[in-house]
Amino acid sequence: MNQSDVKSFLADFKANMSAFGIIYANRDKNIQTLADLEITPKFRDKVLSELIVDDYCQGPLTNDQFGVSPMWVFGVNVKNQEVYIKITILPTKSFCISFHISEHPLKYPFKTI
Repeated sequence: MNQSDVKSFLADFKANMSAFGIIYANRDKNIQTLADLEITPKFRDKVLSELIVDDYCQGPLTNDQFGVSPMWVFGVNVKNQEVYIKITILPTKSFCISFHISEHPLKYPFKTI
């Protein structure tokens, strides 16, 4: 995996999100994170639209949950909490499988300090 692969995926994800919207997995820990961090769904959309290569953690991963497109993992800091983000692209929408406070420290292979 290299930075241009991540950049290309993010460009496709954001274009799809902009054109067709995004759907979120209705998981308890995703919903709880919005409450715990006191952020709105609109703010969550903004976080996803601002993902950059430095935020990359893993991927592409085999998608055995939601369609066949690979899943990608990113991490961002929201209100001093590391947030784990797992996303993919469905045929007609961008899809966020996970958006929750990270359960373990994430590794960022392209992040510069």
